[in-house]
Amino acid sequence: MSFDHIPILDLSLAQSLDSKPAFLNDLKHALLEVGFLYIKNAPDVSPELVNKVITLGKEFFSLPEEKKLACEMKNAKSFLGYNSLGKEITRFKTDWREQIDLSTPHPVPGPEEPLYRNLLAPNLWPDADALPGFRDVYEEYMAKMGKMSVWFTSLCAEAIGLPADAFDKFFDGDAQQHKLKIVKYPDLEELGVEGEAQGVGPHKDSMLTSYLLQASHHRGLQVQNGDGQWIDCPPIDGTFVVAIGQGMEALTQGVCQSTTHRVQSPARGSGARYSIPFFQGVSYDASFESMDVPENVKKLRQDILARRGGRLDDIEFTFVKGMWSRLGEATLMNRIKSHPDVSEIWYPDLLQKIRAQQQAAAA
Repeated sequence: MSFDHIPILDLSLAQSLDSKPAFLNDLKHALLEVGFLYIKNAPDVSPELVNKVITLGKEFFSLPEEKKLACEMKNAKSFLGYNSLGKEITRFKTDWREQIDLSTPHPVPGPEEPLYRNLLAPNLWPDADALPGFRDVYEEYMAKMGKMSVWFTSLCAEAIGLPADAFDKFFDGDAQQHKLKIVKYPDLEELGVEGEAQGVGPHKDSMLTSYLLQASHHRGLQVQNGDGQWIDCPPIDGTFVVAIGQGMEALTQGVCQSTTHRVQSPARGSGARYSIPFFQGVSYDASFESMDVPENVKKLRQDILARRGGRLDDIEFTFVKGMWSRLGEATLMNRIKSHPDVSEIWYPDLLQKIRAQQQAAAA
């Protein structure tokens, strides 16, 4: 039997020596069996800060169109900035969402640096007069979420029998880039669509861990279990939804499961759905050598797969061993594939190469 619900873990239990062993056991179950979980009581991320993040995030989408387009993603080669409705693609289909991508701050890379370092760049912020306080709140939020995510990753390491610092070599320390999206999913009435629409298509997150703040009370996020069923992941106040990324699955030799998920557009007349996912970064210079996960933990994961008949999904896996020498190369190519409008301006040769590979695969 595969999972039929998403577990909820209380991070305060990880901060006590008495309750930490039970917490780590529950976390191990979530990592091996589900690949998704809710967390609550995240340290140093106050409800007051979260409320500001939600309020200002929604206000961004109420700005005049020219204010949003002033920080459009096409204006820079970093894939940071604003995307109007329908500009991103997942699994060859349009995602019906409007969004802005932000990251922890970084200077513009020099011309001698690898091409993938174009991803490290300053943000394209909206006009401060039009949206006072936006930059300060989001820079504070990303900094605190970054620290929390590194701590949570250390808990994941401990849960599968590795040292707490096992993932540290894949980070750039205080210079690590973390990313964030603020997303608006219009409802079917606003889209003018009958039936269902793809808010974002079936996919797996890339890096180690992602932390979704569901910023409105709409259902829509669904997680695919080992039997191929879509399990609802509804909003729960005071929580983040954690998705285990393909990077962690690759590094742990498949022990930590990266799980396929999607977002369905909100029902007609229900209003827009808002979400704010935070993506923990990993050094773009890192190579993906596997870590020495204990044999008993690897066997537990193998037993789970055997119990489910070894079912595999058809989602493209980003970190195929031997395909890329550095994580940054894989990440840049993924962004080129997802944002062809940006890539036509800044990376036309690489976009043409990807399209040729896709055509060959289809043939």
